[in-house]
Parts: sequence; structure tokens; C-alpha cells
Amino acid sequence: MKRLTGKTKEATLIEMSNTLDSQIEGNNGSINSISDRGTQLPGHREIDKLGQNRDSVYFRDGVRRIDFVLSYVDDKDGDKKAESDDRKTYYLKIHAPWEVLATYADVLKIKVPFKASDIPKAREVPLEWLTHPFRLPDNIMRPEPDYFTAPFDKSKVDFFLIDDKDTFFPPSTRNRIVYYILTRCPYYKEDRKEKDKTGINRLLNNGTYTSAYPLHDCKYWKKAQDMQCESERYHLYRYWARFLCFYKEQPLNLIKKYYGEKIGIYFAWLGFYTEMLFFAAVMGVICFVYGVLSYEDNITSKEICDPQIGGGIVMCPLCDKKCSYWKLNSTCLSSWQSHLFDNEGTVFFAIFMGIWVTLFLEFWKRRQARLEYEWDLVDFEEEQQQLQIRPEYELKCTGRRLNRITQEMEPYLPFPSKCARFCLSGATVLFWTCLIVACIMGVIAYRLAVYAAFASVMKDSPTSKIQLVGSLITPQLATSVTASCINFVIILILNFLYEHVAIWITDMEIPKTHLEYENKLTMKMFMFQFVNYYSSCFYVAFFKGKFVGYPGNYTYMFGKWSKLRNEECAPGGCLIELTTQLLIVMAGKQMVGNVQEALLPLLRNWWGSRKGRSHPESAYSRWEQDHDLQNFSQFGLFYEYLEMVIQFGFITLFVASFPLAPLLALFNNILEVRVDAWKFTTQFRRPVAAKARNIGAWEEILNVVAILSVVTNAFIMAFTSDMIPRLVYLYAYHPGSEATMRGYITNSLSFYNISQIPESNLPEAGENPSWFNSSTITTCSYRDYRYPPGHEKQYTHNMQFWHILAAKLAFIIIMEHVVFVVKFFVAWLIPDVPTEVKARIKRERFLVQEYLHNYEVEKLKMQLSQSFCLSTETASLLPSSPSKHQVLSECI
Repeated sequence: MKRLTGKTKEATLIEMSNTLDSQIEGNNGSINSISDRGTQLPGHREIDKLGQNRDSVYFRDGVRRIDFVLSYVDDKDGDKKAESDDRKTYYLKIHAPWEVLATYADVLKIKVPFKASDIPKAREVPLEWLTHPFRLPDNIMRPEPDYFTAPFDKSKVDFFLIDDKDTFFPPSTRNRIVYYILTRCPYYKEDRKEKDKTGINRLLNNGTYTSAYPLHDCKYWKKAQDMQCESERYHLYRYWARFLCFYKEQPLNLIKKYYGEKIGIYFAWLGFYTEMLFFAAVMGVICFVYGVLSYEDNITSKEICDPQIGGGIVMCPLCDKKCSYWKLNSTCLSSWQSHLFDNEGTVFFAIFMGIWVTLFLEFWKRRQARLEYEWDLVDFEEEQQQLQIRPEYELKCTGRRLNRITQEMEPYLPFPSKCARFCLSGATVLFWTCLIVACIMGVIAYRLAVYAAFASVMKDSPTSKIQLVGSLITPQLATSVTASCINFVIILILNFLYEHVAIWITDMEIPKTHLEYENKLTMKMFMFQFVNYYSSCFYVAFFKGKFVGYPGNYTYMFGKWSKLRNEECAPGGCLIELTTQLLIVMAGKQMVGNVQEALLPLLRNWWGSRKGRSHPESAYSRWEQDHDLQNFSQFGLFYEYLEMVIQFGFITLFVASFPLAPLLALFNNILEVRVDAWKFTTQFRRPVAAKARNIGAWEEILNVVAILSVVTNAFIMAFTSDMIPRLVYLYAYHPGSEATMRGYITNSLSFYNISQIPESNLPEAGENPSWFNSSTITTCSYRDYRYPPGHEKQYTHNMQFWHILAAKLAFIIIMEHVVFVVKFFVAWLIPDVPTEVKARIKRERFLVQEYLHNYEVEKLKMQLSQSFCLSTETASLLPSSPSKHQVLSECI
């Protein structure tokens, strides 16, 4: 499309306004656009003579509000004076008059008040004074009085509580209506119809306009000078966005009023999730403290560290050629570390988390139901808002067919085209999933290859010379940490690349509705992120050390020709390595996410407004200040949900390996709430208000993750942890009559005759330590349950192996059934909607029907009496007469 000049842009908006006028049947209302050049759109007198308050959202007459601003760059308008610092950026200020607002409020079925609520407030909770330090002022928590509401009907204007038409619709509703119109207005000429020339989004994409946004009501650090302005942005910053308010409750009603219900629901969910994390974090700390306190009672670690027991056990090499024989007591430190997370308390914590997830989801449903009632979303139908056909769908789908329900022609996508697009989309997602798997395989190959290198370099313990941490560094730890860091970098790179691919393939599918678009994008992104973030943890938890083989018959990753022998777990199990992997990926993601969310917008805004800061404050207009802020994209809230849901997966799917994960998540979310609030209030332009009654497809994803977490934690406790083998030994294989863990280490190891080890598996000359003497040491140990050399079933699994396997399977079945039974019982026991809310909803519906009925009856009486009354009595029914309100008040 050819770039438009400034005058053409004005003409474009005039045509959009004319189109709008034709859509409003018989009304004179239109959207007014007031630019710096004094242009007026049809339907109103010239306004620029009144002048503009540069730091206000009102024009100088103090009545007409600037509902929306469009900006564009034009370096050819030399005869006009631009308002910006670059002298090239122009601003079109849009005001929606009453007729437009009333018409589209009727179309969108926006609920408005018609009577003050007479339902008494909830009683005070006992000991409520304990929560006073966490409370905010009542005018901040409840910025609006409670009303009974009903969908707006333009034909029944006198039914609603309209004191002032200019302030009846709040700013969030006004900008929502204006944006709805702008996204659907065509801008082609009548004599040359081009159906694709529709909506402000296309004008933004092709560069005709550079931005479109509603205005903040004031500066965030001080109140507006205009007394008509409520300074809601200032109150949000003062009571919500500052980090010093981290212990305070969130002003959800004010958030909803200023930003709309969709953003309000997000912060309500995030706050509730953070509150529930507190209980999980407390239990996790208790579990960790138990591991610390039982440190000295850990007989297994004492035996490993004992020079006579662990120091006398010679272990087989962990890799070919470069790895030497080693003594068991060299893993003394890692065995103590494993005990901190792999102890008896971990089992109970895993069961607790399975129940906690259910309580979190069920109580959130109740909180959500209460918000639906308080925010007038109970009767909100998705078809009215989210199921509106997307303008992109109408433009790209040229075919038309009859809708059997509405009996109207509507656009549709032919089935062959839909199948082709779906197959291409599926193939693209499959390709990227395979790419992730290939990257994980590469990281695993790195682990196998670099372990031998680390083992060879560290054979004489050169790292012990490093101060403080030198003695802690082992080949296993070095391999695990470096591989986890590399994997995390790969995760970030793949995420960056796939984000654009996911949006592209979702657009290619041409979803019909906004809700369908969001759901498809949500599923694609989450499936990719699930594989990307969790695949490495799944490998360590369920694959590492499970397919190793034994000396003389080792298993290799790509066959023996690759010489990449599968990794073995330490004598204490792979749980500590899973903990390391989870800690690096989870903590790294949170740190990178906080830097991206807080630092990058701050730097961008600082750079963008560097010229404006040099000007006097009075010359830096409200629309210029907001123009210099970052744009809040349509995917902004999507990424916020995605970040939290991925974190939710970390603290549920693998929490058995790291009980402190909920504590880290709690600290992060306390910061996340305030960082997000600070971004919305200070760094982003004001988003267009949108309605939503719930968190959408994320709720189903959370349910799936909750169910999957029970399975993963059961398998972690059974196959990754060393808990089940220890219990089997304690109750079935302990020596003597007293149940004890003494001798467990020796019992958990098998022996192999060194003379039978193939040459390809033996260490190279010079790799063996000085204490190793092949003439006196004839066997080496390895972690498995197999018959010893010389037995008729040598090197095959013994009965203890099968007993332990049976115990692991039994534990999985029992734990899953116990947790699932409790989950379903709790879900059945706790109703999704509180009884009190149900009663209030029923009462409000009853009152609405009753008042509407009485209103219609009284209106009919007034119409019938009009023909018989005197002229003075007839005049009392006119809208300008004060007595009309008295008549209606008696009716209501």
C-alpha cells in the first residue's frame, strides 16, 4: 500500500467516521477526531478553538474527554506544526460522543447500574483486626459503590442511573467501545470498495499510523490538576505498584476499573496463587529442616564416608578408557547433600503437594466465582465479546454461507483449506518439537563425552587447590552444572525463535473468533514450552542411570561405535542431580524473566523519552508522554500467564526432588506482582480494556498439570529416589533381628571380576590411582542387584531386584490412588460457587426482572395517560422535566 500523507490520514478517519455514521441508524453521533491541525470530523462543530489541556485527558472545555489517540509520522507536512520533539509526529485525538457510546453499549450489552444495591455486606470475620496491617484504605479497595446492573438498552435510557452522560460510561468502557469501532471500520472509498482495507490494525501494520492507544488519566507520581480526574493511575502506583507495598493486599476493584476485567482477573489469580504458595513453602521448609536435623542419624551416609567401609569399597570405572577405579567414600559429600532432599519427609511432602494442587484449583474456582459476581460477569456471554468474529477472519474468508441459527450470511473457511492449514500447522509444531528433542540428545551426548574429560583432568584432584569451593567440585557435579547451563541457554534461544513461529502458524490457521485464536496460541505455546523446559528434567528423573548395563555388557547411547556409554547415577541416586537441574533451570528462568520485565522496558522508555525530559513539564503533553511509553501488545497478558504456568509445573511436577521450590516461587511471585504492577502503571501505555470471566484455557492446562504431577512425583519417589530400596532393605533384608540400615551400602552394590572386564572398558595406562594394585584388588563394585561372579546365575538380577521393583510399582499404585481419591473427594466436597454468592446471584436476577417489569408497566401507564392528560401533565413526561425522575423513582 502506498504511504499516506498527513492529509490523506485525516481523510481516512473522516471516511471511517462517515461509515460509522451510516451504521448508526438515524443517529447523528460519530467519533470526533481532533488533530493538531484543527481538523474536525462530521457530526460536531469545530472544537480546536476551545484549545487543549496538554497534561489532561480533557479538552479545555473540561467536558469532552480524549478517548483514544492515533499517532503518525509525516515529514512532508512542513506547513503544519507538529507537537512532538522530532517535529514529524502528529497526534489525532478521538472523542466518542454520547450517541456513539450509547449505540455500541447496546450492541455489546454492557452492564450499567440502575439501582443502588440493598444487599447487606458480609459480616466481619473474627480476629479481622489481625489483618489491618495488610489492608488498604476503603476508598482504594472499593472505588465504586455497589449497584444492581442490567445490560444497557438505548431505548430505556431513563431506566438507568444517568446523572451525567459525559461521565456515565467510565474511561475503560469508553476506550473499549472506541477500539471496537476502530478495528471494524473500513477506510475504502464508496466508488472503489476494497474489502481488505478495514480496521485500525491494518493501518498500524502498514505504517499509516505508528500507534493507537487510550490515555492514562494522570502522571503516576502525582495527582492530576484537573479536579474532574480521579487520578486512578496515581492511586494504583502509590498503593499497589511500589515494592514497599509487597505485604499489602491488591486493590483488585481499582485495577478492574482502570484496566478492565481481563487484566483484573490475571492479577487476582496471580495474587491468589502467591497466597497459596505460602502454605506449600512452609511445608517444603519443614521437610528440608527435617533433612537437616536428621543429618547425624543418616547411617547410609556414615557408612559411605567411613574409611573402613566406604574407603574399602573399590568401584568400577564410570566411563571407558579415561575413567579409573575409585573408592566409594569419594562420594561422601554428595551422599550428605542427597539426604537433605531424599529422606522420609519427602514422601509426605509429595503427597501433600498432590492435595495442595487440588485445594489451590478448587479454592480458586470459588474466588473466581465471587469476582464474577462482584464484577458483573455472571451473565457475561463469551459470544458477546470473545466470540465476536475476528476482522482478519472476515477479510481472508471470501466464501459465504447461511447461518442456520441467525439465518444470515456469514464468512467461512472451506474444509479443504482448513485441513491443509491444520496439517501445515501440525507439521510445523512437530518439527520444532523434534528440534527440541534433538537439542536434548545433543546435551546428553555432551554429558557423556565431557564426563570422561572431567574425570581425566580431575583424577589428581587439581580443583582442590581452588579456595572455598575446590573440594566440592567433582566430575559429576562439573558435568551436571555445565550441562544444565548449556541446556538453559538452548531453552532461551528456542523460546525466542518459536514465539514468532507460533504466532505465524496460528495466524495461518485463521481462527474464527478471538477466543479460538487465544486458545490455539495458548496450546501451541504451552506444548512447546512444556517440552522445552521439562525435557531435561524428565531425562534426569526417568532415564539417567536406568539403562546402564553392567561391567562387560554396558549400554551405549548410539551403539558401541559411538563410545558414549550411558550415564550412571551416584550411589545415593540421581535425585540430587535432578535437584541441581531443576534449581538451575527454574532459578535461571525467574532471574532472566525479571530482568526482561523490569530492566528492558525501563531502558527503552528512558531512551525514547530522553528528548522530552529536556522540555518544560507544561510542554510535555499527556499524549506525548504516553506515546513514549512501551506498547502493551495483545500477547502481553498471554506471556505473563505462560511464565506463571511454567513455574507452576516446576513446583508440582518435580517438587519431590526439591522441596524448597515453592519457597523460591513464593519469593519470585511476591516480586512478580509488584514488578507487573510497576510495568502496567509506569512503563506501559494504558491497555485497551477487555472483559473476561476467567483465566481461559490456562485453567484446563493447570488441571492437566495437577493430574500429571501426581504421576511424576510418584515415579520420582519410586525410581529416582533411593527411598524404596532403603525401605525394602530395612524391613526385609536387614541382618539380624533388629531393623537397621547398617550394611545397606554393601547390600546395594554388586561385584564384578576385574579379569572379565573387556579391554575396551578398562582404564588406559596411567589413569589408575596410585593405591590401585591389580594383584590384590580382583573385584570392583557397581550399583545394581545382580548375582556375584562364580554364582550359577552370575551377573543376572537377583531376587532382591525383583522385590524392589515390585515394591516400587506397588508404591506408585498406592500413592496415586490415595492422592487421586483425596483429590476427587476434596473437589466434590468444595463447591465451585459459594452458597452465599449463589443466593446473591439469584436475588439480583429476581430484582432485575421485577424492576424491569415494573418499569415497563409504569411506562405503559404513562403512555396511555398521555392522550388524556392536560398539556402541563404531558410536559412532565418529557426527558428535560425534573418530575420524570420522581415518577420513575416511585416505579423503581
